[in-house]
Amino acid sequence: MPEGHTLYRLAREQSELFAGRPVHVTSPQGRFAAGAALLDGRVLEEVTSYGKHLFADFGGDVLHVHLGLYGTYSAGVGDPPPPRGALRMRWVADGPKGEGVWTDLRGATACDVLTQPEVDAILDRLGPDPLRTRRGGPLSYAKVGRSRTAVGALLMDQSVLAGVGNVYRAEILFRHRISPFRPGRDVGAEEWQSLWDDLVVLLRAGVRMGRIVTTHPADRSRRSGAVRREDAHYVYRRTGLPCRICGTEVRTEEMVGRNLYWCPVCQAV
Repeated sequence: MPEGHTLYRLAREQSELFAGRPVHVTSPQGRFAAGAALLDGRVLEEVTSYGKHLFADFGGDVLHVHLGLYGTYSAGVGDPPPPRGALRMRWVADGPKGEGVWTDLRGATACDVLTQPEVDAILDRLGPDPLRTRRGGPLSYAKVGRSRTAVGALLMDQSVLAGVGNVYRAEILFRHRISPFRPGRDVGAEEWQSLWDDLVVLLRAGVRMGRIVTTHPADRSRRSGAVRREDAHYVYRRTGLPCRICGTEVRTEEMVGRNLYWCPVCQAV
């Protein structure tokens, strides 16, 4: 599932291409036909993200998209290709330089038109987003610090904090040597604040680079040049490989429906 940095980049890119211009909105698949008819031809004001949610403001009516596990956007310049497959929604407009631009949405968990009060109701259910505030540590800890739930599960709970997914969960816990099985109430306030501050840095780096890189240069196979894919993470998808710090085999098991990765020595309970 795309994590917060990806949605932030999508919002920025869509605003740059479409904001301030009338957008031709269609639903070739038909599932979003009513919503497309409501938005078609209207001027897009802006696209913003919060956590894993996208909000496109068409002057009072807001298009809400949640990509879920399988949703994807594609985009291009010029004439769009013929619609194929389960194409939920297509935007076409004259781009900022007068050229045609388009974007297609497939496979999203949510794609619906909301009023502003309905948007506010979604936002009220979400915890702080590290890409939206640097000061969300105490707010998120108010839930973490009194919970018996494992911190590895709490990090995936979007009502605790918004935008963190499976990669950031595994990597942030390793970077702070926290067992994913430790109850939230056993994580200290200062420990959580340090983790929060690190998430702010990592997510902003993800926005800048367009990928998730969590390793320090000293822990990679080469310390300079572009970060190779196999060097980008400490534990995520490294099951059975030696921990970069202690050499112990990285383990995995399922937690809240997703594969969890950790080092049993560096992150001992």
